[in-house]
Amino acid sequence: MADAKLESLANGAHRHPRNLARNAARHPVETLDFFGLRPDMTVLEILPAVGWYTEILAPYLADEGRLYLAHFSPDGILPYMPQVLEMFEKRMYREPEIFGRVTMRHINPPHEVSVAPAGSVDLALTFRNVHNWIMADQEHEYFAAFFQVLKPGGVLGVVEHRAKPEADMESMHTTGYVTEAYTKEIAERAGFVLEASSEVNANPLDTADHPDGVWSLAPFLRTGDDEKYTSIGESDRMTLKFRKPE
Repeated sequence: MADAKLESLANGAHRHPRNLARNAARHPVETLDFFGLRPDMTVLEILPAVGWYTEILAPYLADEGRLYLAHFSPDGILPYMPQVLEMFEKRMYREPEIFGRVTMRHINPPHEVSVAPAGSVDLALTFRNVHNWIMADQEHEYFAAFFQVLKPGGVLGVVEHRAKPEADMESMHTTGYVTEAYTKEIAERAGFVLEASSEVNANPLDTADHPDGVWSLAPFLRTGDDEKYTSIGESDRMTLKFRKPE
């Protein structure tokens, strides 16, 4: 059961109002509790965008633990990568009371993959990123980097938009949805063992078949039929807990 500190921070006034509004769809307390987060851990958050989960993790770990962030590189191959990095860095500087004890690193395979000392991390977390690595044909390089930094017995927590089981690789390269089977295959190829899965982020209303893929749904709503897609909510998501063998 999640502790009171985690509950308080997930619903805290320090969080951006737009982020708080997504709690009902993203279940941060239940998700982090499932992954086994504790305040004395060394944690790696992978590609935090502008800090949706970092708002919770940074103050939670500030006193007893340590938080590494593996963010986009200034040399990222796509134009949005350095732009998102700069947005996040500006927020860090504006809000040192939240982000002041975070250690920032960059991840940009194959050039930048050492995001924390090898064997130093208790828990690595990635939220809705696996599809991007597949689209860039870099999924195996990313998972190999996470395996390297985790301690023996450490946990990798993955939340990802869930494709229907029959979805093919072409679909996974274009829709933002990934099958559970392929996500498990990537992790297992890197050396991880699946320990548990949770339906905490499942959404049975999501058919995973939309004109603009996952971006048809909130918070993007790119397709334009806001009423239809708003009623679905956010995507159906898998929540998988992998462990690095002892």
